[in-house]
Amino acid sequence: QVQLVESGGGLVQPGESLRLSCAGSRIIFRFAPMGWYRQAPGKQRELVASITIDGNTNYTGSVNGRFTISRDNAKNTVYLQMNSLKPEDTAVYYCNADARYRQVWGWGQGTQVTVSS
Repeated sequence: QVQLVESGGGLVQPGESLRLSCAGSRIIFRFAPMGWYRQAPGKQRELVASITIDGNTNYTGSVNGRFTISRDNAKNTVYLQMNSLKPEDTAVYYCNADARYRQVWGWGQGTQVTVSS
């Protein structure tokens, strides 16, 4: 069973940056298209960034140009660099397989990102 552990969240002011990390426990992790998701209070979980096995990336419109997803297959890790953070980015962030292309694994605990002045 793949275990996913997200880290790097925190409380920041608008305009600041955070870098999230997601470590996977199984080798199969590196052969999957991956995504970062977020869930704000009272809202459904949404996919905000994705990366293919080959490193091609895609972003939802609200984060395009501000967030960058990357992966280090040797370390079984996926990253999300978040710049110019806005209050509306406040949510719990999760990583998992890109649900558009394969079944997701069990969800990790996520990492809380709070953007507030």
